[in-house]
Amino acid sequence: MIKRSFDIVFSSIGLILLLPLLLIIAFLIKFESRGSIFYRQSRVGKNNQDFKIFKFRTMFIGSDKKGLLTVGDRDPRVTKVGYFLRKYKLDELPQLINVLLGNMSFVGPRPEVRHYVNYYSESDLAILSVKPGITDYASIHFRNEVELLKESENPEAFYIENILPKKIALNKKYIEQNNLLIDIKIIFKTLLTIIS
Repeated sequence: MIKRSFDIVFSSIGLILLLPLLLIIAFLIKFESRGSIFYRQSRVGKNNQDFKIFKFRTMFIGSDKKGLLTVGDRDPRVTKVGYFLRKYKLDELPQLINVLLGNMSFVGPRPEVRHYVNYYSESDLAILSVKPGITDYASIHFRNEVELLKESENPEAFYIENILPKKIALNKKYIEQNNLLIDIKIIFKTLLTIIS
């Protein structure tokens, strides 16, 4: 109940305070390329239920049909505005809407697409017992994920065999020690990661 109250209050404040920035970003996205402002993708949330995540669109229309993973900081599918948004995690800001709606929290395991959840073991599904979040331990640890994938000959296999298991382990660690103080620490660490 405390965590939900925290999410409602601060997502509301965040959306109000960030409204001018959100409008500027929306204008830049529409100005550079055709398509919608938001990209809504199905992710797996609490209780193994699918939901639509809000993100600012950072790719050209139809790019998701060419692969689920973004490879390198100069993936040709990413727009110029999209590159800037991704670099500073600004594309994630619309997830404040998800937090306000209640299908996400500020902190919790980052929601995967169904394709990768299908690789979870029975014990891994415990991750889906809590709401997914905008940030988590894995977001901090794998802040250079796109570069790791770029260096791999087979990004898909590398993600499944090397990155996904470590993310799962970090998510289990979070669930075991889940409390508001930990959430606040993760939020501050995330902000430091973004600005550093």
